[in-house]
Amino acid sequence: MSSHISQKHPRGLYVLFFAEMWERFSYYGMRAILLLFLLDSARGGPGLPAAEGAAVYGLYTASVYLLTLPGGWIADNILGQKKAIWYGGIIIMLGHVILAIPSGTGVFLLGLTTVAVGTGLLKPNISSIVGELYPEGGARRDAAFSIFYMGINLGSLLGIFIVGYLGQKISWHLGFGAAAIGMLLGLIVFRIGGARHLKGLGEVPLATVSTPESVAQGNSNKKLGYVLIAAVVALLVGLQLGGIIDFTTAQGLAQGAGVIIVIISVSYFLFILILGGLTPVEKKRVLVLIILFIAAALFWSGYEQAGSSLQIFAERHTERTVAGWEVPSSWFQNFQPTFVLIFAPILASLWIWLSSRSLNPSIPVKFALGLILLGLSFFVMVWASDVAITGKLASPFFLTFTYFLHTIGELCLSPVGLSSYTKLAPKRYVSQLMGIWFVAASLGNLIAGLFAGNFDEGNILQMPASFNQVAIFTTAFGLLLLVFWKPVKNWMGGIH
Repeated sequence: MSSHISQKHPRGLYVLFFAEMWERFSYYGMRAILLLFLLDSARGGPGLPAAEGAAVYGLYTASVYLLTLPGGWIADNILGQKKAIWYGGIIIMLGHVILAIPSGTGVFLLGLTTVAVGTGLLKPNISSIVGELYPEGGARRDAAFSIFYMGINLGSLLGIFIVGYLGQKISWHLGFGAAAIGMLLGLIVFRIGGARHLKGLGEVPLATVSTPESVAQGNSNKKLGYVLIAAVVALLVGLQLGGIIDFTTAQGLAQGAGVIIVIISVSYFLFILILGGLTPVEKKRVLVLIILFIAAALFWSGYEQAGSSLQIFAERHTERTVAGWEVPSSWFQNFQPTFVLIFAPILASLWIWLSSRSLNPSIPVKFALGLILLGLSFFVMVWASDVAITGKLASPFFLTFTYFLHTIGELCLSPVGLSSYTKLAPKRYVSQLMGIWFVAASLGNLIAGLFAGNFDEGNILQMPASFNQVAIFTTAFGLLLLVFWKPVKNWMGGIH
């Protein structure tokens, strides 16, 4: 069996598979216990209020995705993908080592920042090398990304189990230390395997030849950048002076980051539409990308509550005792990768089967299904929180079914969204718009963190209304997309 697989795919794929698996082990393992640690005061945590702890969590998870933009640029222009992955992994490991040392809040935040910087450097570039292994493209390349995706979820599964258990049952800092060991293993795999099986891939890029058009485009982008920076700074100063946002708190910083992300995204889309030199067909396709961006940001704002509000619900309001032993609350987050490993092949086969009968749903319909399933999952949480506010512990089946709906929704939206951006983006803006796709995830993570700030012990009665708000908003946008799927599909100009 193994020899058959190795003939089908280059060994470099499995080097990248295990390197990414251990990196995701470290990321998801640490994320599983991060908010619990920030809120804890009994076992050595900083004991932050819910709003502050959730804001720090949101800032961190949003930064990881946002920093993929400069991380991709550094690889493309300075280091090459292979060196970016290597240095990114070292920085991640050092960040986890800092987190593993019992210390004050300032040192802990330094560790978080270090991990975020390293992840921004590693995450976008390891996927690029997977693509480089298959210059011919086609079904073999798609299969390779499916295998790679399994590595991500396997790493997540192991990380949440091991780091979650060590952090919650033994010591928070031991959990963070285990994440560092996971990243070290990833580096060893990448160094040894990469030297043999990734030769000539992800090297330092060749200098590009300047043309009058590229110089003019570069000058135009610089001017846009300066104008954007000035506008963002002016707005943030105005918000602080007007007392609307207080940037001296974590919650204020998170809100400010949200404002920055929205301004940059809106400005970029307007720039492309108005000054991007697009044809009418390309403009319609960019409008579709804007709709998908909004849908994706909404989806991730709900889905990423696995580590924020749903983690708090698992810890405080869910029955977790099995045969006299209390299951770590972080383990509930493992339902997502487990369900992905089970259902990803099933859904992939379903799309192929439907496609062979000309029944495969269009891109906007799949996005709509993803949002509706997410919305339904939060209606389940409304029901669960109605139980919790009576003082009883909710059945674990509420969270299990919620994560099941999350995962099926993710499989409808995430792989399709990634593919859609590569297909619909005008050729000269493909890389930039792929970055914007990650920005949608960044915004969603930030919203998820800020939302969890409402889950304070003092306002437990508001929990059903909070979940209901998410349920209604996401379901409504999904239904709206379902109603208007035909005109949206028409704007795609024949791309499926």
